[in-house]
Amino acid sequence: MSVFGAFELDDDPRRIDRDAVWRFLSTEAYWARWREREDVEKQIDGAWRVVAAYETASGATVGFARALSDGVSLAYLADVYIHPSVRGKGLGVELVRFMVDEGPGHIFRWALHTRDAHSLYKRFGFAPPDSGYMERPGARPAMEP
Repeated sequence: MSVFGAFELDDDPRRIDRDAVWRFLSTEAYWARWREREDVEKQIDGAWRVVAAYETASGATVGFARALSDGVSLAYLADVYIHPSVRGKGLGVELVRFMVDEGPGHIFRWALHTRDAHSLYKRFGFAPPDSGYMERPGARPAMEP
């Protein structure tokens, strides 16, 4: 666990308010609104690591991120969000830092897909892929327009 101002960041999966994560992903996340609740539950359960941000005073979940990994050299960062009510306080930067730099994957190669927040991810070394990267798109949408 880590304290950041009026917030706590924690990677304990038992602490996650799944209703809060579902509420955000299903209504506000352009990349996840197509998912069913069952899909999100499976993704949380199958994650290599989950990190959430909580208001210290209320305990409310105000941010979330999950990662997939082989546990040795590669990780994929997904579903990163900060609730609009607490944006602009540096919490997004702290959430990504806690996930990428403070966890067991701090030496891994990390990947992610995003249409926004590029400047946030650049702070942690994310950049366009090199010439050795290829991707096969899936049948399900990765991101909604």
